[in-house]
Amino acid sequence: MAEYHFRLPVSEEDVRKLKIGDFIYLTGTVVTARDAAHRRALELLRKGEKLPIDLSGLALYHLGPVVRKVDDRWEVVAAGPTTSARMEVYEAEFIERTGVRVIIGKGGMGSKTAEACKKFGAVYAIFTGGAAALAAKSIKRVLDVHWLDLGIPEAMWVLEVEEFGPLMVAIDANGENFYDNIYEQVRRNLKEKVYPMLGIE
Repeated sequence: MAEYHFRLPVSEEDVRKLKIGDFIYLTGTVVTARDAAHRRALELLRKGEKLPIDLSGLALYHLGPVVRKVDDRWEVVAAGPTTSARMEVYEAEFIERTGVRVIIGKGGMGSKTAEACKKFGAVYAIFTGGAAALAAKSIKRVLDVHWLDLGIPEAMWVLEVEEFGPLMVAIDANGENFYDNIYEQVRRNLKEKVYPMLGIE
């Protein structure tokens, strides 16, 4: 287990050094996207159109922020992660088409995302659920917002962050998946320890 502090955009070489269980802190541009933003982004990219921001080397946060308008600028009040499993159907293609290097969320992601991380050089990292106010403290300002027609939680927010973390790497660029490893360990313990103790074959 190691700790890394990255300034975004981050290179594929740096991302491929990370292993599950490592902790990272990010400084630079983080872009948010939930279900609706993923769908719209992929629709545009499939038609050969460009996104409002180049995501190459950046971090994508599964986030529907709580925001407020102060004069002519937005402030993020709370920034807790959305459950990432909702984005599993989109994420592999999103990684391939955008070149994003770090996906941030909570709750884990599946095999398609893990395979895309391995193939294209990306990681999935988790931020602690329930710490939305702590996350907001790392957000220095809102640089821009796109697709507000989708609603505030589903819009694409472009955020400037400083030392955003700790983020634990749950899927690394080797395709190792922290959650899958834990589930396998639980299954093994049930079969080898719990079931024999209960007399179950």
